[in-house]
Amino acid sequence: MRFVVVLAALLLAAMQPSLAAGGFADWGAVVVAGDFHAHDGSEAEIFDNARRDIAVQLQRIGFPADNIVQFSVRPEKYAPVPQHSEPQTIANALWDLSNRTSAGCLIYITSHGSTGGVQVGGVLLVPDALATMVSNACGDRPTVVIVSACYSGVFVPALAGPNRLILTAARPDRTSFGCGQTFTYTFFDECVLQEFSTSHDFPGLASLVQACVAAREKKEKMSPPSEPQLSIGANVAAALPKW
Repeated sequence: MRFVVVLAALLLAAMQPSLAAGGFADWGAVVVAGDFHAHDGSEAEIFDNARRDIAVQLQRIGFPADNIVQFSVRPEKYAPVPQHSEPQTIANALWDLSNRTSAGCLIYITSHGSTGGVQVGGVLLVPDALATMVSNACGDRPTVVIVSACYSGVFVPALAGPNRLILTAARPDRTSFGCGQTFTYTFFDECVLQEFSTSHDFPGLASLVQACVAAREKKEKMSPPSEPQLSIGANVAAALPKW
């Protein structure tokens, strides 16, 4: 009996690397910097900094580099990595990724926002348009959508679904913080980057980010609080890999 138990333990241990390797190996991701200005209109790197470093973190948790497509408003400055931030180009890339992967989708957008949507290049990407883009490419696959922008809670009703985890930087009626020229990242993006190393899955990451943003805003005396929004579909939590 003892031999059987030991053998089972050895087989389980041998299986662990292959199980871990399968996590995000067949997922596709798009990471979008939608603007290159600070809140005062001056040029700033805050969104491209986040775009670059979010992509690094995604690779760290198991996304293949070839399955991560990055977008910038100034792609020529960072060539050859990003493509140009424009909604149709992003939709095309997400569609292409969905045709060469079979697991899940991740969409991360960081930019300025309004109560109407999020800025992507010279276009306001509205919630229904993003929802259509995601539905067309990702369908019923487990999907994570993170929108880092002021008023980004406006995206939750259009995007929420049983197979989706949606995290936004603010309520639909609140601004987020950290868009100044002197910042490296927005408060929200910095918290996402920080909490990747302390969490083990996207639901856990989202909860930690909410707490991190609240603490940072309290420390900096920012008011009213942005209150990042989280929607976790009934079916998605069990379908999301851990890292």
